[in-house]
Amino acid sequence: MFTGLIEATGHIKRLSRRGRAARIVVAAPFASELERGESVALNGVCLTVARADRVSFEVDAVERTMATTTLGRASAGRTVNLERAVRAGDRLGGHLVTGHVDGIGRVVRVERTPTGRDVTIEIPDALARHVAARGSIAVDGVSLTVARVEGRRFSVSLIPETLTSTTASSYRAGSTVNVETDVLAKYQESIGAAEGAAGEQEAGTGRGLTAERLRDLGFTE
Repeated sequence: MFTGLIEATGHIKRLSRRGRAARIVVAAPFASELERGESVALNGVCLTVARADRVSFEVDAVERTMATTTLGRASAGRTVNLERAVRAGDRLGGHLVTGHVDGIGRVVRVERTPTGRDVTIEIPDALARHVAARGSIAVDGVSLTVARVEGRRFSVSLIPETLTSTTASSYRAGSTVNVETDVLAKYQESIGAAEGAAGEQEAGTGRGLTAERLRDLGFTE
């Protein structure tokens, strides 16, 4: 689990493709502190450390990860956002981020503002239903607040600190980004779907909220 507060940026030293999977070597300022098996979010993608030394660490990205995130288009030299997994007792300054990217978004507009930049991102239809104004979203692993929603597009405001400490300053129209929607929105949808299915099942067996059922439960006479 992560917070979406980027700890540092690093860069890909080497990306060796193995069929549709890949071994990725990343230069990171905290590489010497990492242990094998530890989780690190790489541009919002949760990956497991396979090896680490004083200056870099290595991770394996499976076929699905390469196909459904921007890592599939990455190459040596690319700057990436890095965050180690949150520890019990740490402050949760951003929001709950799983590191399980939901899809790839495309930057359609970047506007400079007196306090930073406003960025508009277009996402697949399947993700749009989980995005709400003033809700949380992770873009390339960065915890952000949704400012506006228009169909498949949402906008976020980037403050100077975010532009300085993450890869967000490189966003241009056409840039692709990893997007993870709020995990609470997904759970809410899942619970709602389960309750709806249960209601339909009860209705099919005569146990829906009918007048007779309400009377049996003591709500009416």
